[in-house]
Amino acid sequence: MIEDYSQFESEPAEENWWRGLKVGLAVCALVGAGFMAHYYAPPPTNELQQQVQALSVQVEKLQREQAMPAMVLNRYRNSICYIYGVYRVGFSGLQPALRVRVSGTGFVVADGMVATNRHVAEPWYEDAEATALIRRGATPQLEQLLAFFPGLPTGINLTPVVFSGHGDLAVLQVQDSPAIHKLRPLPLASQPSHPGELVTVIGYPMGVLGMVAKSPSAIYDRLAFRRDEMGAASELAALSLIRPSATCGHLGDVVGDKLIYDAPTAHGGSGGPVFDGHGQVIGVNSAYLDGFSGGTMGISVQALQPLIAAAEKDLDDAAVTAEK
Repeated sequence: MIEDYSQFESEPAEENWWRGLKVGLAVCALVGAGFMAHYYAPPPTNELQQQVQALSVQVEKLQREQAMPAMVLNRYRNSICYIYGVYRVGFSGLQPALRVRVSGTGFVVADGMVATNRHVAEPWYEDAEATALIRRGATPQLEQLLAFFPGLPTGINLTPVVFSGHGDLAVLQVQDSPAIHKLRPLPLASQPSHPGELVTVIGYPMGVLGMVAKSPSAIYDRLAFRRDEMGAASELAALSLIRPSATCGHLGDVVGDKLIYDAPTAHGGSGGPVFDGHGQVIGVNSAYLDGFSGGTMGISVQALQPLIAAAEKDLDDAAVTAEK
C-alpha cells in the first residue's frame, strides 16, 4: 500500500514562508522607523550639545589627573635625588657643640644643577639651636652633602652655589659626575598656579627609613635597624633601590610665593618638586604642619627661577676665570 505524505511535507514549508514574511515585515518596520527618526526627529539643541561637550571635557580632565602622578613619577624619577648630609656647629679649637645629619630631596633644574630647600643645603638655616650657637661666635660647616640619584650606584658630591636671601630655596652644583649631564631637567611652569588644581609631590619622605621600608624583605631585614644612614643609602644605591615616592592632593591656596596643598609628606620630602595637573613643576616642597593634613607648604617656582639664572651666571663666570 502506498501512502500519500505530500500533505505533511507542505506544512513546514508553509510555516517557514509565513515566518520569513513576518521577519521581513519587522525589518522593514525598523528600517522605516530609523529613516523617520533620522529625517523628522528634531536636531539636538545647542544647550544639549554644550552640556555634552562640557561633560566630555570634565571626563578627559579627570582621566588626565588620575594618570598624572604615575606619569610624572615614571618620566622624571631619575632626575629627583635623595640628599644626605652632615653638618656641625662649633667653636674653634673645641669639639663640635652640634653635629647633625640631614636628609631631603632635590631635582635637576639645569645641566649639572639641582634645586632644593635652603634648610637642606644649609641645614643650620632657621635652626634655633644652631642659630643660638652662631650668635655666640660658633661657626657652622658642612662636613658632607651627597646626592643619590635613582639608577646611579654611588652618591655624588653637591656644592651649594646660590641661596635665596629671603626664602627657603637653594641651587647646588653636582660635582664629578658625567652621568648627571644625561639627566633631563624638570619642566618649570611659566604661569602662576590657582587654588583647586591637582598637585603631585615627589620626594623621599622619611629618607633612608622610607626607602628601606619599601625594599624587598631580605634587604629590609638587613637594613631596617642599621643606624649608619650613609652606609644604608650607599647600599640602596648599589642595589638600584633609590626610589622616590609620589603623593597627590589639591592646591588649597596661593599666598604670594607660598603654596598650600593637602598632598601628604614627611621629613625627607623637603626640596621635592610639586607638579601641577599638566606635568610641570609649580613649586618646591618645603614644610608641613604636623597633625593638619591640609597644611603642606611649598614655594612657588617663580621664586626659584631667578636663583637658577644667578647660579648659571656664577658658574659661567667661574669657568671664565678658571680659563684665564
